[in-house]
Amino acid sequence: MEEAHVFRFKNRKFSDFYLCFCGYAKCEPLHSFGPAVRPNYLIHIITEGKGRYTVGEKQYDLREGQGFLIEPEVQTFYQADRESPWSYMWIGFSGTRAKEYLADLGLGGNNLTFHCQQVSELKVMLENMIKRKTYTVENEFLRESFLYQTFAILSRNLNIQNNSQNDTDNLYVARAVECIQNNFLEPIRVSDIADYVGISRGYLHKLFLEVLSQSPQDYLVSFRMTRGAELLSVTELSIEEIALSCGYADPLAFSKMFKRKMGVTPRQYRKDNWKK
Repeated sequence: MEEAHVFRFKNRKFSDFYLCFCGYAKCEPLHSFGPAVRPNYLIHIITEGKGRYTVGEKQYDLREGQGFLIEPEVQTFYQADRESPWSYMWIGFSGTRAKEYLADLGLGGNNLTFHCQQVSELKVMLENMIKRKTYTVENEFLRESFLYQTFAILSRNLNIQNNSQNDTDNLYVARAVECIQNNFLEPIRVSDIADYVGISRGYLHKLFLEVLSQSPQDYLVSFRMTRGAELLSVTELSIEEIALSCGYADPLAFSKMFKRKMGVTPRQYRKDNWKK
C-alpha cells in the first residue's frame, strides 16, 4: 500500500499565485493515479526510483532527479515502476499568474518534464510548508514565500526537456524587451541588458535582429522616442523634463535623436500633435 502524506491549505490571502496543497509519497510497485483531471497545477519531483507519466498519447519514463508538471483540466495518468517504484514529493498551486510563472521556467504546453539538480533544497522547502500548515497570518505569508522560493530553486538548474531553441531564443528577447521597458529611464547599456538576460551581448544582438529586425540599441532608442512622443502629445512638461523622463540627461541629445527618429523636432511634434 502507498505511504503518502498530504497537506491541504484552504485559507488564502493571495490570488495571483498560491499554494493549494503539498505532500510526499513512497509508492508500492505499479501504484498508479488516474486517469484523472486536476483543477490546479501540480508539480511532482521524483526523489527515488522510477515510473511513467502519461498525457494523452505521450508517455514519459522518468526517474530520480526528474519531475513532471500536471496542468489544470488535462487528463493524466502516472504509475510507479514494477521493479523500482518511485517516491516523490509534490506541490499543488494555482492563481492568475501561475501559468506565467511556469512559462518563466520554460514549463507548460509541450514542455511537461524536467531534470532538477536541487532535490535536497526542494525537500527543505516542502518541509517548511508542512511545518507551517496551521492557520496563522504569519504562516500564510511564510507559505507564500516558500512557494516563491521553490520556483526560484527550480529556475536555477532546471533543464527542460523537448524545449525548442526557438522557444528559448524568444524567451531571451522577451526578457530583454521587459528589461528595456522597465529601465529605459536609466542610463542602461546593451551589455547591462545582456547580463540581465544571461547571454552575451553579441548573441543578444543576433537574436534581436532575427526576431525584431532591429538591434537592442535601436529598440531602446525607439522605445524612448515613442515615450517622448506620447508625453509631448498629452502633457505640458517641458522638453527638458520630457528628456529626463525618457532617459536623457541632455535635452539637446534627446532633441537630436527625436528629430532623427521622428523626422521633426520635439517642439514641432508637440505643435502638430497636441491633445488637450
